Amino acid sequence: MTAIITQPAAPPRTTKNPSQRPRRKQTQAAGQASKARPQSPEAPVQQGPPEPVSGLLDITGGQAFLRRSGYQRGPDDVLLTQAQVQQYGLRHGDAVDGTARAPRAGQTPGNRDSRARREKYPLLASVTAVNGTDPGLAAQRPEFAKLTPLYPQERLRLENGSAQGHAATGRIIDLVTPVGKGQRGLIVSPPKAGKTMVLQAIADAVAANHPEVHLMMLLVGERPEEVTDLRRSVHGEVVYSTFDQSAEEHIQVAELAIERAKRLVEMGRDVVVLLDSITRLGRAYNLAAPSSSRILQGGVAVGALYPPRKFLGAARNVEGGGSLTLLCTALVETGSRMDDVFFEEFKGT
Repeated sequence: MTAIITQPAAPPRTTKNPSQRPRRKQTQAAGQASKARPQSPEAPVQQGPPEPVSGLLDITGGQAFLRRSGYQRGPDDVLLTQAQVQQYGLRHGDAVDGTARAPRAGQTPGNRDSRARREKYPLLASVTAVNGTDPGLAAQRPEFAKLTPLYPQERLRLENGSAQGHAATGRIIDLVTPVGKGQRGLIVSPPKAGKTMVLQAIADAVAANHPEVHLMMLLVGERPEEVTDLRRSVHGEVVYSTFDQSAEEHIQVAELAIERAKRLVEMGRDVVVLLDSITRLGRAYNLAAPSSSRILQGGVAVGALYPPRKFLGAARNVEGGGSLTLLCTALVETGSRMDDVFFEEFKGT
């Protein structure tokens, strides 16, 4: 029996069609021609009229923003150029009124103009007032660092007979430790001993007895419900950051608040700032300190001690008018060596 093995026939060899080569070249040439053909630019987006804006000037990291939602960063902040800051002599903490235009929509495929870049923030178009006065007078203000500091000469009367619940607090302070305009002081207390209630009693007395004084209560790392209670009860400006925010946000709010107080003093105003607490502010600076910093006892970085000391050093009575009074709470007996280091550092100021 003979086996016949059949093999499949080899497929015919396909020869390249010469006519396909120029067709490919023609396709590539057509694609290059379509790329080189200029596209008609789309019509620019019409910008609406500038809208009035107002807020506090925050200069951080070489950029200037107008904080419209209080002292914290917000999505509706307005961007300022360095030329505008220099033109009007604006400073960190100024209250600026003006107009702003909406941010540009962005760059279209047919518009390669660099001016059509997408903008994230509205841009300030004009300045109408700085701290409630003419913008031309802002550059003529004296600098806070060049003002002559003096000892307190005028007393703040803290006895408040109309206060409910803590009427005797102000009377005791007047008898034991009188407070003058331009003074700095520490309210030392262990946790849960009622230091915030003492601050509230002082705030009520200042608002009742000295209506000419600009009152600011600064809360750093406070509980949200405590913030709500103080905002409803204190007759003054309450600046706050809650404990669930980052250390950088605590620092940004505190620095903007003290710079705002300095700008008011430059205008001859009397300002009282109540800080709760200097210990939590020091903790925030310690967390934000670079990892390469030298560490002291209690895990405190060397660079974390100077900013709170500078904060306390802003309190002064100014020759010629104006004063900045600063009363801060300090925590002791917390079981933390870090808190003891902060208290020992600031108690002599």
